Amino acid sequence: MAIRIIRKEGDPILRKVSRVVDKIDDRIITLLDDMKETMHDAEGAGLAAPQVGVLRRVIIIDVGEGLIELINPEIIFQEGSQCGEEGCLSIPGVTGEVIRPSVVKIKGLNREGKEIILEGEELLARAFCHEVDHLNGILFIDRAEGDKIKKNKIKEE
Repeated sequence: MAIRIIRKEGDPILRKVSRVVDKIDDRIITLLDDMKETMHDAEGAGLAAPQVGVLRRVIIIDVGEGLIELINPEIIFQEGSQCGEEGCLSIPGVTGEVIRPSVVKIKGLNREGKEIILEGEELLARAFCHEVDHLNGILFIDRAEGDKIKKNKIKEE
């Protein structure tokens, strides 16, 4: 496993649509493992493959309920509405108020290639939408209320 470089806003790869994964091979498994290590190292709650420079439909999420890995994720149901603050590892120091569904059902493949369907509410629903947006070249700032975007001071280490 390795920590990969997280691409930042302005990198053109973040604005491209990711390709479907046709075959789950060693490269995809390594990508999942590296994404997990990278996300935890950056203290994030989710990461999409384009954020580490790979245009494949792969996301990982951990909002405190355990690691979720999804290959070729697709939102199949959404309802309700919630407005909350979001940030992104690719846009450090910036947060914004974003309206998302309050309940989301998503389907995708696990690392063994088995189809899984998951349901998330509130924070998990928000994370599903945020990460799937990355696969379609959309950043949270595209959806944030214009006057609700805040630039926060980043701590220097």
